[in-house]
Amino acid sequence: MKVLVTGGLGYIGSHTCVQLIAAGFTPVVLDNLHNSKLGVVSHLKKILQQDVQHYVGDIRDRDLLKSIFAEHDIKAVIHFAGLKAVGESVEKPLEYYENNVYGTLALVQEMKAAGVKSIIFSSSATVYGDPQEIPISETTATGATTNPYGRSKFMVEECLKDLHIADPEWSITLLRYFNPVGSHPSGLLGEDPQGIPNNLMPFIAQVAVGRREQLAVFGNDYPTKDGTGVRDYIHVMDLADGHIAALQHVGDKAGVHIYNLGTGTGTSVLEMVDAFASASGQSIKYQICDRRPGDIAECWADPSKAKNELNWQAQYGIAEMTADTWRWQSNYPNGFSD
Repeated sequence: MKVLVTGGLGYIGSHTCVQLIAAGFTPVVLDNLHNSKLGVVSHLKKILQQDVQHYVGDIRDRDLLKSIFAEHDIKAVIHFAGLKAVGESVEKPLEYYENNVYGTLALVQEMKAAGVKSIIFSSSATVYGDPQEIPISETTATGATTNPYGRSKFMVEECLKDLHIADPEWSITLLRYFNPVGSHPSGLLGEDPQGIPNNLMPFIAQVAVGRREQLAVFGNDYPTKDGTGVRDYIHVMDLADGHIAALQHVGDKAGVHIYNLGTGTGTSVLEMVDAFASASGQSIKYQICDRRPGDIAECWADPSKAKNELNWQAQYGIAEMTADTWRWQSNYPNGFSD
């Protein structure tokens, strides 16, 4: 069964491609290389011992989408492609709406034209905004988002829900991620952001490997255990397996299927710094800075629905997340080649 994976050379997409093939699916990758590198393809080949069909292009390129659907018997789409940095979204909101919202609409319109009515969407816990309850379940209110990135994800969710109302044959799965970290255990795949990292773990890793002088910790005056932000960090391999579980259990079932993918445990920034120092044997220098606009104090998941309905739950803890990240970063201190 062929699955179109948009953003499939990116961090989460590439790991999901590995797990798709392990589960017997055939990924067809589309990626515009905005926050990924073509060198990822050779790393995938090393892990998989086979080629991965891939196209360099944008989901907003309707002609390219038409040609891909015409060439391949695609049965489902896993949609990762999109901009994803909270802070950047505050500075460049229109780019986020253009890429994330319009891009998804273009993709879904071409799916409809091709008769493909199964999509798994890479959503985010940011759709919950500053949550009124912890842990966060799928019934927690959404929409009171605190930044354009979160709003773009919420908008796409609402568009896809409306699509299902108009055409109930669609299978629409919304996977609300918490905070993906970690790397493939081989050390061949990992998170390699372009420019200055926007996420915590790759920034810590680049400090540990000597690429950056120190980590900026945005705020130590939150009402949390040590004053720093608390998040639900999930190993990227667990997250990838969550997509496989969704594809297998609900990918061919009409409806709107919503799942949180997290561990159910909150970890603070400073706890993650300490864990990475232990895993790497390196001292992690950091500086306390002002809070970032749009950030919230704490957020972690109630992942029980995914466990009950998809037979999925996170297998890895902070020790594996940090050790696997360090293996990747120490193997490739300057990241992937272009």
